[in-house]
Amino acid sequence: MSDYHWFEGIAFPALGYEKEILEEIGDKFVVRDEDTVILTYPKSGTNWLIEIVCLIQTKGNPKWIQSVPVWERSPWVETPIGYQMLVNQEGPRLISSHLPFHLFPKSFFSSKAKMIYVIRNPRDVLVSGYFFFHKTNLIKNPESLMNYFEWFLKGNE
Repeated sequence: MSDYHWFEGIAFPALGYEKEILEEIGDKFVVRDEDTVILTYPKSGTNWLIEIVCLIQTKGNPKWIQSVPVWERSPWVETPIGYQMLVNQEGPRLISSHLPFHLFPKSFFSSKAKMIYVIRNPRDVLVSGYFFFHKTNLIKNPESLMNYFEWFLKGNE
């Protein structure tokens, strides 16, 4: 099994992503006017931002963030589980994504949804990604920072 699903020239980790969902998102997923979207490159502080936004939504009350897992509060639209959760969720949704802008649901562009787009220094993303993937089994172990750097430049980290 490959470490990646390649979709429109972009590598997505095979674990947690399905090509069928990636194909469906652009045309079929409906972003609603009341939605808030967090769009980031991987390892750019996404989970920190989700925590901050959730605290803002609850006016600082930590009860919700302490009792509901982050992937339920802000599902990832490009993952099979997150996609289904979001499709079935009523009311305003907090949506997370690492999708490149051109693969994001087209319905966003005709909605009044809010988007928070995070850009982080690529050197910090590189180092954070290296240490994260070095400790997980989501992709093949990068073995060295130099090896990971090569993958990063090729776009298949």
